[in-house]
Amino acid sequence: MHKRMLIQAATALVALQFLAVPAFAAGSSGGSDQTVTQCKKGEVWDKKKKKCVAPQEGMLDDDSIYDAGHSLALAGRYDEAIAVLSLAANKQDPRILNYLGYSHRHSGRVTVGLGYYEEALRIDPNYTLVREYLGEAHLQIGDLAGAQQQLMEIEKRTGKGSREYGMLSEQIDHFMRS
Repeated sequence: MHKRMLIQAATALVALQFLAVPAFAAGSSGGSDQTVTQCKKGEVWDKKKKKCVAPQEGMLDDDSIYDAGHSLALAGRYDEAIAVLSLAANKQDPRILNYLGYSHRHSGRVTVGLGYYEEALRIDPNYTLVREYLGEAHLQIGDLAGAQQQLMEIEKRTGKGSREYGMLSEQIDHFMRS
């Protein structure tokens, strides 16, 4: 029964990920979606050069790296996102850590993802998007209490009206019904 619940939770999380993409994409920085729409695999959009380039360490600023990694992750191109995000000069940027966690988690490396989320929260405990994703990861491994703890932490920081609270609350409800 426990295995069935884990499979159902994972299936629900994958389905919900596709529903969440438009909301994240709408809040992304300009130019980041060009990595997904215009660049071939292994390339990212360089805002300064206004063309696709092969990413190399020190070649792009961290904001461009974040934008490209964020877009690749949300497009389901997790290994590419990890490769790009790993080029960031600031290895302690919570945004970078968050999408490294997201990409590893969605690639099936949930434990690795958990580590990135925890590191991002160590740096910025108020980063509620990390808390939402961390709650999803807890559900993936069947840890309802861990997910509920993250929901309480989001509520303390932003209240029940935030997008992050609503998304995680909905996933917890679905997990409990299945």
